[in-house]
Amino acid sequence: MSDLLKNIDARTRLAGTNKLEILLFTLGEDQRNGRRETFGINVFKVREVMRTPDITAAPEMPASVEGMVSLRGVLVPVVDLAKYAGLGQGTARDIMIVTEYNGHTQGFLVEAVDTILRLDWAQMRVPPDMLVAHMGGLVTAVTELADNRLVMLLDVEKVLSETTHYDDDNLLFKDIKPIENAEECLVVFADDSSVARKQITQTLDTMGVRYIGAINGRKAWDELKKIADSAASSGRKVSDILSLVLTDVEMPEMDGYILTRHVKSDPRFAGVPVVMHSSLSGMSNQQLGLSVGVDEYVPKFEPLRLSQTLRRLILGIAEQDEETLANAEEK
Repeated sequence: MSDLLKNIDARTRLAGTNKLEILLFTLGEDQRNGRRETFGINVFKVREVMRTPDITAAPEMPASVEGMVSLRGVLVPVVDLAKYAGLGQGTARDIMIVTEYNGHTQGFLVEAVDTILRLDWAQMRVPPDMLVAHMGGLVTAVTELADNRLVMLLDVEKVLSETTHYDDDNLLFKDIKPIENAEECLVVFADDSSVARKQITQTLDTMGVRYIGAINGRKAWDELKKIADSAASSGRKVSDILSLVLTDVEMPEMDGYILTRHVKSDPRFAGVPVVMHSSLSGMSNQQLGLSVGVDEYVPKFEPLRLSQTLRRLILGIAEQDEETLANAEEK
């Protein structure tokens, strides 16, 4: 691999600028239209790119999971993205992108990698419904390059949810309890992943909390401004209506850092906590979130931990310790 791909870690210092860098790759020819589509994955999620090592087949795996590889003594599942997306039949895929997602490591087999492209999140658009249907929900954002290529940003959360199934156990929600006076609470959340939105809504539904969901930061900010206008017209404070804002980090058009800055710099939202909810669970990302005013950081996908954090902030519990949280759970 080239030095460009070996030094990915040195190229990921863009958080908080509404910019991102994506690694471009191809999966092979799309049998449905005869084209090679260009995909992208956020460099924040990429650990390394390598020639595919020997893969050991594992029993009872989904068809798109080729097996496991050993990376520095750790067994890592390997997903053939072309098989998952129904692309590139018969195409050799001897390149593996090693990704880290919410503390989980996995490999993605691809046909070829291209380059690292720096973009502004404002250039990334929500994919049109026709494209979503064509790609089976595989992408969360799209952008057009100067050479007229369409780049589709991979929904890592969806791929891993449907191939590894580590986040779909209903037992994850069994200990979540309704919050006191839940009908008086309102949460606005933003996330571009359908899988993440489903888990968030299930968590809030279990808590009995009302919510407004948005597919990116810009749409969430539009909803928040409507709430602020409604509060002003009724002579109320926003914090009397809105309990909390929950935001992902990576989103097309406006990321979670910029959304948080908007909320925290607008005096109308004084007293409204912001929780960052992301698969980018590294300490540097948490520190960047705190630098723009985030009140708490909760990694995906931990519904019980998310519910505990939301409960504590909504109820105004000052410190999170086992005794305080247990008392809140008993109410």
